[in-house]
Amino acid sequence: MIAMSLGEIAEAVKGRLVGDADAASRMIDGLSYTDSREVEPGGIFFAKPGEFTDGHLFAPQAVERGAALVIVDHELGLEVPQIVVADVVEALGDLARAVIHRVRAAGVLRIVGITGSNGKTTTKNLLGEILRRVGETVAPRASFNNEVGAPLTMLEVGDDTRFLVAEMGASREGDIARLIRMAKPDVGVVLKVGLAHAGEFGGIEHTQRAKSEMVTDLDAGDTAVLNADDPRVATMARLTKAGVLWFGIDGEAGPDRVRATDVRSSRAGTSFTLHLPDGTSRPIVFRVLGEHHVANALAAASAAHALGVSIDDIAEGLQAVTRAERWRMEVMGGAHGVTVINDAYNASPDSMAAALKTLVQLREPGGRAIAVLGEMSELGDAAGDEHDRIGLLAVRLGVDQVVVVGAGARRMHISTINEGSWDGESVFVETQDEAFELLTSMLRENDIVLVKSSNSAGLRHLGDRLGESYS
Repeated sequence: MIAMSLGEIAEAVKGRLVGDADAASRMIDGLSYTDSREVEPGGIFFAKPGEFTDGHLFAPQAVERGAALVIVDHELGLEVPQIVVADVVEALGDLARAVIHRVRAAGVLRIVGITGSNGKTTTKNLLGEILRRVGETVAPRASFNNEVGAPLTMLEVGDDTRFLVAEMGASREGDIARLIRMAKPDVGVVLKVGLAHAGEFGGIEHTQRAKSEMVTDLDAGDTAVLNADDPRVATMARLTKAGVLWFGIDGEAGPDRVRATDVRSSRAGTSFTLHLPDGTSRPIVFRVLGEHHVANALAAASAAHALGVSIDDIAEGLQAVTRAERWRMEVMGGAHGVTVINDAYNASPDSMAAALKTLVQLREPGGRAIAVLGEMSELGDAAGDEHDRIGLLAVRLGVDQVVVVGAGARRMHISTINEGSWDGESVFVETQDEAFELLTSMLRENDIVLVKSSNSAGLRHLGDRLGESYS
């Protein structure tokens, strides 16, 4: 974070500073935290109330770890200065807004905002890798994309930061607009509008309106990077004053957009030719598994191109990334010819379908494509139909064996056996232990196994266990 006095911080967060006589003039430039276990000396601890506990209970631990300032909603008996605010989460956002405003006033910082139902984390990782080649870049850790994670990332910006990549997620309309008020992008990227979190939004139309907040407040000199292959995203072009830069891998993608041709997949990754609107192109050997991640690569390339990054730096950055993120199309195993793809951190109908298509594409001659599937959460009223659809898709794609884990995904199993052509095409088990025992007894040379579910289903741990067993 940039250096600020405690008095300036108190003013930014509209709070009351509690401390000794010279506390207001004391300077601080440490990082900000909401987890007391992560605090480093000189940092700021935001005592955020949580769903199951309260950060105020852990403020003493934060001080023991070296916190130089604690932001609270009521005064605590601590030996360090405190700023008392009405709402700790709002104060976090207010401080992020103030820091971004100060750094932008120097005229160096450029901001990219990324949203979409799928692919945000992969795209921000790819873009961060590209931008670090041309300037100091701040990008989120893990999936820091909500009202807490996004401002924590913004507060890492310093005086020398040239690029901020802000992943902006939403669980309701207004969430992205709130984050944009903290850090308005110069480049706003919209990847896809799908059914992920549709239950929280109340339907895909609400999801579309929420995602469109990324581009509605952009200025005429900004750039909206939009997915030409998604009709719902494409309609956002008429909602923005910004210039539009399209990306897409559809066969009708024109020369005026960022596009990919000659896309080929293997267990080692995906190769394609990247084309930019200026007429330049480069062959890309992309080690992130799955053709669906090519769209994320194109989105990252588009944002970088909008910022003036050369195609050589873009190509080098894309080729340097070896995996999307932990538990996202993560390739494991290898022993006895068995490959495990652990993609069980998130699951929406779109990402589930894309992962199944990749699984079948990567099947080796003589080997089998085995899908280990768990529940897709947060789909609301669409949950039953969407689980049915994925079960049908697995059969129609020719997946050799489906293993469905957990009661929340049982409809997938029922749809698979109803659509299937032979007894045992799908097996249902209640627990991960049962799934592990079943799989280790059936796997043979050249098999490829996809483990896919929402994070809440926990199948990422099964994927790790399988991967370690065949490492």
